[in-house]
Amino acid sequence: MRGIFKFKDGEFSLGGRSKIMGILNVTPDSFSDGAEFLAPDKALEHAESMIRDGAEIIDVGGESSRPGAGAVPSELEISRVIPVIQCIRKKFPSIAISIDTTKSGVAKAALDAGANIINDISGLKKSPGMASLAAEYGAGLVIMHMRGKPSDMQSMTDYGELIPEIIQFLGDAASSAVSCGVSPSSIAIDPGIGFSKNFQQNLEIMRNIESFKSLGYPLLVGPSRKSFVGRVLGRENPRDRLFGTAGAIAWLAMKKIEFLRVHDVQEMLDVVKMIDAISSDHAAVG
Repeated sequence: MRGIFKFKDGEFSLGGRSKIMGILNVTPDSFSDGAEFLAPDKALEHAESMIRDGAEIIDVGGESSRPGAGAVPSELEISRVIPVIQCIRKKFPSIAISIDTTKSGVAKAALDAGANIINDISGLKKSPGMASLAAEYGAGLVIMHMRGKPSDMQSMTDYGELIPEIIQFLGDAASSAVSCGVSPSSIAIDPGIGFSKNFQQNLEIMRNIESFKSLGYPLLVGPSRKSFVGRVLGRENPRDRLFGTAGAIAWLAMKKIEFLRVHDVQEMLDVVKMIDAISSDHAAVG
């Protein structure tokens, strides 16, 4: 496993406790917090709160990726995310910002506005120029596994061998990115919990999460408030899945997963810190 993750204007040392990526949805229809942070002032306020609570990356997204969500034009997505990224960058010059998008035009605008990392849930399938863009800017690149698009992905859950197929997809995509000039130390991979996977498949990915380390890239995993958590607990409202999410985050932290994408930063960082303290002889305090 590589010891650093490089991105535009910075890098993270890896090998310690899991790092927290805070979710900032600036969309009207996200599955958990739609419309709450659509206004730039509300988005900045929430970003401030997550940074204060210990988030090391703020992941800004302007297009919902919930199951069944439709696509939005690049211009609309840009109009949602750019003012927010600019505000965060101005107030927090050193915080890492990722842009959650499948469109290279949106990613370019975000990088120009101050973003450092591209988080592409399509696994480089939607915009062929995404990897070259990441290489040009020296941006970090998160490559996620998904079949189809959010509007139809849940009809594409038929796999022969789930884990090997996802590993193959991610390995091929990472190799393609490297061939486009992206540094291997700037790539992270995400198995895509909740994206073109059913309930049992999400649990299987969690159960076998260490298998993805075979590719040699740091892992990002996002179980926060997802439907598989709700099904286990019988909690229909995503906001009622805090403790179920904490259980998933504890599992991932125990497995030394490098990046955890969450809604509830303070609570999940507490979980990560406790796991680190129990599993380490030299845990930081406070």
